[in-house]
Amino acid sequence: MHWNEVIGQKEAQERLMQMVSEDRLPHALMLCGPMGAGKMALAIAFSCSLLDDGKASSKAMLDKLEHPDLHFTYPTIKLPSMSADHKPVSDDFAKEWHELLMDGPYFTMDQWMQAMGGENQQAIITAGESDDLVRKLSLKSSQGGYKVSIIWLPERMNIECANKLLKLIEEPPLQTVFIMVCEEPDKLLETIRSRVQRIDIKKIDDESLTQALVEKRGINEADARRIGRLANGNWLSALEELQIGSENELFLDMYISLMRLAYQRKIKDLRKWSETMASYGREKQKRWLTYFLKMGRENFIYNFHQEELTYMTQKEEDFAKNFARFINENNILAISELANRDIRDIGQNANAKIVFFDLALQMIVLLLQKK
Repeated sequence: MHWNEVIGQKEAQERLMQMVSEDRLPHALMLCGPMGAGKMALAIAFSCSLLDDGKASSKAMLDKLEHPDLHFTYPTIKLPSMSADHKPVSDDFAKEWHELLMDGPYFTMDQWMQAMGGENQQAIITAGESDDLVRKLSLKSSQGGYKVSIIWLPERMNIECANKLLKLIEEPPLQTVFIMVCEEPDKLLETIRSRVQRIDIKKIDDESLTQALVEKRGINEADARRIGRLANGNWLSALEELQIGSENELFLDMYISLMRLAYQRKIKDLRKWSETMASYGREKQKRWLTYFLKMGRENFIYNFHQEELTYMTQKEEDFAKNFARFINENNILAISELANRDIRDIGQNANAKIVFFDLALQMIVLLLQKK
């Protein structure tokens, strides 16, 4: 993979390459930033530049992401076919991971879960993974240069794995570079965070998003600019906007339904609503709650009549015209806290029916808190 496949992020690219040119590349980097900003794309492009020795054979391996000195670590699940004492490792899903990467370095956890065949499970990085990584990185570089270990979503490591990885980072094998691709760095051990050099990746700028939509998706510039602004620096959101009947359409319907039923205090219908939400996979439930959080913010801001501050589709704005007044300074903080609590609870395998029915009942009270 080459730098030209990364959308925007020129500043981050220049910073990474400057480290190499000035011979001050740290042995452990952590790329942090929002989903869809291109952290994995940056990590892979940078890794390929480190491993490219100018030989045709190396280039061919890097083009296919099959270089023997490039290692990937990522969250996995336990399949029913695995033995009871088996700790899943990345190699168990190497084929699925490679196919996903070859489709492009921009993807979601949901896409990865679908590729593994476990949409209703929680994916983690196990202690078995750290043992496997120690074994791989203890070997000499096959090409005589760097060995690169890309760790996707290290915040999903269990505590045993995190402690073992910490020891590996403290005493790294010769010419080994760790590149962590992280979205929630606060969930990582402080001892790990203190031993890596963090680089914060910003959202993709609107101009780069627009250009990529025109060049990669062949849409006209006017539509590309609208979609780029709605995507708010997230290439994955931009792609979602292009999909007819995308998930956001369903999320908006479920949001509107919740608010109308809560306003009308239809308890029985709210229970049915919560059962529908509970039927979704946990990753999808968390995405809806994130959408719920976003819509709270957008409706609150809409009341200030500053168009440049809101990021809604036409359908979302049509609903906000009459609804936004119900989201105000008296309830916005409580709504945000409620959403964040439920995201945490769903992530900890709480009973989804109880979580969403409680959310629905809370909204009855919160919507009554008018200005």
